[in-house]
Amino acid sequence: MSVDLPIGIFDSGVGGLTVLKRLMETLPNENFIYFGDTARVPYGSKSKDTINLFAVEATKFLISHKIKMVVVACNSASSNSIGILKKRFQIPIIGVISPSALSATQCSISGKIGVIGTYATIQSGAYLRMLNSKGLQIFQQACPLFVPLVEEGLLDHPATELIGEEYLAPLKKFDVDTLILGCTHYPILKPLIQKIMGNNILLIDPAIETAKTVKEFMLKTRINSLRKGNGIIKYFVSDYPRNFNKIANIFLGMSIKKVTTINIEEYSNKIMEQKFAQKRSKKR
Repeated sequence: MSVDLPIGIFDSGVGGLTVLKRLMETLPNENFIYFGDTARVPYGSKSKDTINLFAVEATKFLISHKIKMVVVACNSASSNSIGILKKRFQIPIIGVISPSALSATQCSISGKIGVIGTYATIQSGAYLRMLNSKGLQIFQQACPLFVPLVEEGLLDHPATELIGEEYLAPLKKFDVDTLILGCTHYPILKPLIQKIMGNNILLIDPAIETAKTVKEFMLKTRINSLRKGNGIIKYFVSDYPRNFNKIANIFLGMSIKKVTTINIEEYSNKIMEQKFAQKRSKKR
């Protein structure tokens, strides 16, 4: 494997750009390929089987671009599909669940840890399994409206604060000292969440923790690029949202000049047809 191959990243939409941003800051000389499945967003409200299918298709797409590892920058896909992806593909795969859970375990003093995320992430029980240690008490809360509010840019809107107060009230009552922001959109609301929860509550940002884990893994396995200078980033989406540039600015803090739109379902079918044709030719 060439160390100069890019790192592949996928998310159900644009939330994974928060992970990409942290990866770019942590590993500035690496190349990246980002795929946002914007045609089928959100994954958070889909069934486990559907999320697994979409995650496999996204991974196949990234691997077709000759990458050296995959970062699943989606909590819903990480919580439901990471095991399937690791069994199916012979490439390093890192999700956002494990790094966040490990950091929360190390940082919590009282042992009372809160987790907020999409319905799919919460219902999967992935964080509960990762945080299954003696002395820890876990309180989970689904916050589905946070995603559309972020994508509409309503970060400081009174309605967002009211909804935040409603969602986070049970966590405050439970008296958590550490809160995992279990969706890649949620770090954008970090100032508001901190304001509601109080400054004495530690917020765990999955993007920051995942970037640290990726860097540690690459150095350990010696697949980090030795290139000097900044790497190249390529962006792919399965549908081009009308407000994509606005959203990208919110998540990345900069505009994206070129975005390629692909039909992920047609692409996956094409790959399957090619593999089927290869098998048939071998039998002959």
